[in-house]
This record gives sequence, C-alpha cells and structure tokens, in this order.
Amino acid sequence: MVRLLGLMGAQPWIMEGKLFNPRKGKELGLVHELVADASALRPAALAWIAAHPEAHHPWDEKGYKMPGGTPANPKIAAGLAVAPAMLRKTTRGRYPAPEAALSAMVEGAMVDFDTALRIESRYLAKIMTSQVARNMVSTFFFDLNAIKSGKSRPAASERFKPAKVGILGAGMMGAGIAWAQASRGIATVLKDVSVEKAEAGKAYSARLAQKRVEKGRMTEEAAQALLARITPAADVQALAGCDLIIEAVFENRELKARVTQEAEPQLAAHGFFASNTSTLPITGLAKASRAPEKFIGIHFFSPVDKMQLVEIIRGKATNDDTVARAFDYVQALGKTPIVVNDSRGFYTSRTFGTYGMEGAPLLAEGIPAAVIENAAMQAGMPVGPLAVLDETALSLSVHVMDQARADFAAEGKPYTTTPGELLVERMVKELKRPGRAGGGGFYDYPQGGRKTLWPELKPLFEQPSAAWNVQDIQDRLLYRQAIETARCLAEGVLTSVHDANIGSIFGIGFPAWTGGAMQFIYATGVEAFCKRADELAAAHGAGFALSAPVREAIARHQPRY
Repeated sequence: MVRLLGLMGAQPWIMEGKLFNPRKGKELGLVHELVADASALRPAALAWIAAHPEAHHPWDEKGYKMPGGTPANPKIAAGLAVAPAMLRKTTRGRYPAPEAALSAMVEGAMVDFDTALRIESRYLAKIMTSQVARNMVSTFFFDLNAIKSGKSRPAASERFKPAKVGILGAGMMGAGIAWAQASRGIATVLKDVSVEKAEAGKAYSARLAQKRVEKGRMTEEAAQALLARITPAADVQALAGCDLIIEAVFENRELKARVTQEAEPQLAAHGFFASNTSTLPITGLAKASRAPEKFIGIHFFSPVDKMQLVEIIRGKATNDDTVARAFDYVQALGKTPIVVNDSRGFYTSRTFGTYGMEGAPLLAEGIPAAVIENAAMQAGMPVGPLAVLDETALSLSVHVMDQARADFAAEGKPYTTTPGELLVERMVKELKRPGRAGGGGFYDYPQGGRKTLWPELKPLFEQPSAAWNVQDIQDRLLYRQAIETARCLAEGVLTSVHDANIGSIFGIGFPAWTGGAMQFIYATGVEAFCKRADELAAAHGAGFALSAPVREAIARHQPRY
C-alpha cells in the first residue's frame, strides 16, 4: 500500500485503520476491477490476466518512484518528525501496533521490496506475540464470540423477536431506546406524562435521522419510515399488546413502582416488563410487579445510539424464559448483551462507581487534579475520574448515597461512608458544585468554550507536600476496578469472565489494551496481582482488600486458553 499510495497517502488506511468500500479501493488503485457478484470473479480475473500477459507491480518497473517521495524527501521528513508525537497522543503509548506499523512503513520505504517485507514480518511477529495482542485477542475474539453465540443465554427458551415495545419516559434514555428500536424495525410506543413531552422524545430520533440523511448514510424515505415506527403517547392504553415495556423514568423507587403498576396490564399475554435503572436493585423494584418472574433489568448506557453494551439484570424471581427473551431483544437491536445477577449497582454501575470514588480521595490527599486526570487517561481510560463524576452528576452520587444509607438503615445495617463519598458530599452540600448539569463541579463549563478544572480545587485540596507518582495513581484507578470486578465474580453478580471483560470495556471504558478487568488480572499474573493489591490495601484501605473467596474466584475463573 505504501508503494502504491505513498507514505502520506497510505497513512489514513494503515495508521488510522480507516475502511474503504470496493469502489473507493478502485479509485485508489488498490483494486483493478469490480464485478457484480462472486460468480463473475474468476472469469473476470482470467480475462484480465489474458489481456495483461506482462503484468507486474509498479515498483518492479525500471525508474519507479514512490508517490510523494521517500523519507529522504524534505517534505516527507518534516511530516515524519512529528508523526510519533501525534501517534502517541492517540495511543497514549498503550497500543504498540500503530507504532510498529509506522516504523514498518518508513523503514520499508527506504529499502527494496523484499527487504521491506522482511522488516514488516518481523514487526508483525513481535506484535502478534505481545501481551497486548494476547489480551485483545482473548477478549475481542474469544469473549465477544462467546457472548454473540449466546453462551450467557438460557438455552431452553425459543428465540424471541419483539414486534411492539413500549417505553415509559421520553427523556434522554427513553428517547435513545426509541431510536435504537425504530432503527431496527421495531414498532415503538414512547409514553410520557404529556403528548408534548413524548413528541420531544421522538424529535431526538428525527435529529439523528436527519444527520444521517445529510451525510448520505440514510435515504429520506428510510428516515420517514423509521420515524413512523415511533408513536408518541400520553395515554397508557397506547401500550396495549406490547411484547415488552421498559420503564426509563427518574431513579426513584416510588415513581418506578407507580409506572410499573400502571403499564403492566397493557402487556400482551406473553409480554414481560423491564427497568432501565442503573443502580436500584431489580428484586426490590419487582415487588411492584404483578408477575416478578417476568420482571427484569435492561440497563442501557448513554448515549444509547452510540453505546454498544446492554446489561441484563436477573432479579431473584426472574425466570430463565424472561432472561432469554431480554437477551434476544438486545441482540435484535444489534447491541451486545451481558447477563448479571442482582445487586446494588449491578456490575457496571457498581464497578464504574469505584473509578470516580478512587479519584476523589486522590484529590483529598492533596494530589493535583490535573495529575489525577492525566494519569488516568495515560493509563487508557477515556476520561479522568473527576470528569466522570461531573458528567454523571455529583448530586446524583449524593442521591444514590443517601438512598443507600436509608436502605441500610431499614435493614438494620451500618453504612460506611468512604473518603471519596465524603469529598463528593462536600462538593455538593458545602461548596454547591453539583456537576456539569448543575453548572459546574470539579470542572467549569464556560458557554461555547472548553471545560477547565475549577481553579478553587488548588487552594481547597492541593498540598505541595503531597508525595505521588504516576504509576501508583494508575494502579489505584485500575486495580480498584479490577478488584471490584473480581468481587462481583465471587458474589455471583457476574458468572463468567467473558461478561466481565466485555462489560468492563464496552460499559465502563476500562482500557481495551488490558483485555478487560479480569484479563488485566490474568495478564499481570494472579500472584503478582494479589501481591500488589495487598500493598495497595495496606496503604489505601479496604477497597483493595482481597478476601479468601475473591482470591478463590480469581483462580477458579482463570481461562485455560
């Protein structure tokens, strides 16, 4: 490709992994001819060979010059001087393949073709046998295929194909679910307290469809057909005959109970009910249901149109048939389902919460906020823990904390507030910084400008005498999530490594180079991981402590491939 397109011309396809269709391939000169179907390939190839008896590659011609020039060309050399830095900005030094590809391109461009192939093959061999490759193959081949093949789906039930699905609540989540369904041909009833609010939810799909039409990714006719599948409604009767109803209302137990009892009678005889809650235990919510065995959690991630993962939560009373139907429904949306058992926060929210709540005590210890955020992103997390707390709303974290305290008190159990929770509570209740939606939290959000860290963090929290190093910060942030994942396995919230790894990468942004939260443990080495966890527990508290059942679960679930 470098010899056909030149170093700069080949760069987007090799370095950025951009894809092209056959027509574009012909435009680029990478494909000689296109045919209508597979049966025409062989005759066309034979005809082309007959018409070109002296066929050879351009670089085998006498006087061949690489398009754009070799690395010796001053213009190319100037571009190559900054290429490694630009690449490091994207990979953060965690993905060796793009760097090896750049090296193979540049070094190969300075030698003859056969030597270039040898250079490339050596880089390839090194990358293929690297730990990062093992991690990513383990997860994105073995684990992802295990999910796609239905390994987490109860086998006894017949395949379910939803025809009509109702959604309660036309806010951000409800509107996103409506889009996901309608774009896959599912008739959708979007219900809210008024038709105006339901119409506003449908307008979200209209905006997404219009963007696709403008980019040529959807025809106007297809967009109108999609929107016609969404029926805005305020009357509960519009839900009559739904195969599934999903409530996506505010995280309030009483409100969820009320809408459940109102809508459930409208289900078809075979229908089932789901909650899109991200934190409230499904078993508790199912108490409002007339058929708890047909009540399940289907937790979408925001924004729904972009996020691939969906977490299916089985309550104590949920039967296998309902789990299987939920699994089939998620796959019908073209999304990736993981199946977990009920607990507070389930798997993804519970584990993701530890990320933010480990970032907060780092700040409380006097470490500069910019150091915390940058160290996290250099480890491969998409955003820093303080930014995550802002985006998910500090006030919501406090609301969930207050709800947990009330629940624990009702059960006669003590609730231990962590240092991270105390800092977040102070931000909201004392400093009046509720998060991005409330005007600002750890960051300021100037209108029309980029967010910046709140300047008051420095005098309030930073301590010049605080000792820190980047590796310790990264270990705390990654180990804390991996340990919580292992606890979920030990407690039976998770039942498989493949759900843990895929859920951690697609659901909470755990770095893909690790292969996921459990693969991170196994790649580190169980003994080495446990030793480091013990060190972190001694220095930073019980969040890092590995109990005997957790150590046993880590060993028991270790993959054999």
